[in-house]
Amino acid sequence: MISFHPLLLAYIKTDMLLLFSPFFSQDWVFLTRFCFFSDYGRLDFQFRYPEISLHLGNCNKCCENILLYFDDPSQWPAVYKKGNKDCLMKESVIRPENNQVINLTTQYAWSGCKMVTENSIRYLSCTSGRSFRSVRERWWYVVLSKCGGDGLELEYEMILTNGKSFWTRHFSADEFGILETDITFLLIFILILIISCYFGYLLKGRQLLHTTYKMFMTAAGVEVLSLMFFCIYWGQYASDGIGNDSLKILAKLLFSVSFLIFLLMLILLGKGFTVTRGRISHTGSIKLSVYMTLYTITHVVLFIYEAEFFDQAQVLYTYESPAGYGLIALQFVAYIWFCYAILITLKQFPEKQPFYVPFFAAYTLWFFAVPVTALIANFGIPKWAREKIVNGIQLGIHFYAHAVFLVRIFTSPKIFNPCDRSPTPPNLWGTRDWFCGERFFHRLKGVWFHVLPASHGWGFACLRGPVSGMPWTRASPWGPLV
Repeated sequence: MISFHPLLLAYIKTDMLLLFSPFFSQDWVFLTRFCFFSDYGRLDFQFRYPEISLHLGNCNKCCENILLYFDDPSQWPAVYKKGNKDCLMKESVIRPENNQVINLTTQYAWSGCKMVTENSIRYLSCTSGRSFRSVRERWWYVVLSKCGGDGLELEYEMILTNGKSFWTRHFSADEFGILETDITFLLIFILILIISCYFGYLLKGRQLLHTTYKMFMTAAGVEVLSLMFFCIYWGQYASDGIGNDSLKILAKLLFSVSFLIFLLMLILLGKGFTVTRGRISHTGSIKLSVYMTLYTITHVVLFIYEAEFFDQAQVLYTYESPAGYGLIALQFVAYIWFCYAILITLKQFPEKQPFYVPFFAAYTLWFFAVPVTALIANFGIPKWAREKIVNGIQLGIHFYAHAVFLVRIFTSPKIFNPCDRSPTPPNLWGTRDWFCGERFFHRLKGVWFHVLPASHGWGFACLRGPVSGMPWTRASPWGPLV
């Protein structure tokens, strides 16, 4: 609970209380919104304001109203941010038969108001509640008004709930199932991380643990951390209705970091890194650095924009912002780059086609999943169900990407056979970049070998057998070529 000054305007969602400056010059002010379930919605409130305002020249403050709008086009969308409508016109869309007005006065029995005196100041103190019933889940918007008055002044506390279950009580209806979904995917990604670490351990034992696989394990690990913080946040929110916004921000940042690492890994594989080449050119490294920096900055801008500029009176999706559209554009740029890199790689190394064709097909779906999800969320999913559906879709997309990588890599029967042009590139797993000019020592033959690219065309025999756990690549003796 944050307190700045008594009798300033307060805002609460479930059990969270925040205080803002009084709206001395306004007569109609949005307070909060909540998506109530069709049968179990409940609003419990405590309102208090002075009968005579000391801040406004001893003006009579009686009587203020609480207005309850819902998401029908004739209700909230018809009045919010409509500059051509004054307070009375905004109140006129309210339907009295729906009990959408709470008069904060002793004359209105349902408000629970009574006159109290504190430090010689008379206050109207109102404590009561309101249940919500509707044919479906609806967004409800709470507004404070006093048309024709001389400003608003109110101290209040509201608890908005859906039923009494731990899994629903403090959650808005559009958030139902998010905690359960996050817990499920947390367990799934922990399993993925354990499997990837196990194979990483085996590969390291053979000195075959390469950079791209380390990037995959890192992305999976960061994903686990992100989901863990999400689960802690939502679990705390389910318990007290407050949560810890810092945890949620940290979880979102880690979620983005995991995405960026995986994206970088895909672009590197598309360029043939650890598949047909051991290094990225200096120019290519600069391009990648610039692109990933730009992508990271755009993500940060998106977080800032969402925190500072998103209107709490509107149900907005993350990508409904300039920064969100920028991320979608960068995703398309990444896909074009991915396609171009694979095209160039296949042109130079056509024998890698059995690997790259399925790889390209699988991750084309992944690249398009983010913008398609954004479009569906913005235009195809009802706002009262959007957050929980989008959350499940996003986690499903991340699971698909990681699962495809694991299945693709570890179901190849000849993954450790470097002399076979199997769909999985044999050069993917060296602890070093053992090609194009590198050399290593053959202990049994006592000679150095010069590693050549498979497309070199000189036709040297492919030597079989491990050297210190290292699978062999195409090689010729160091020195005179035979």
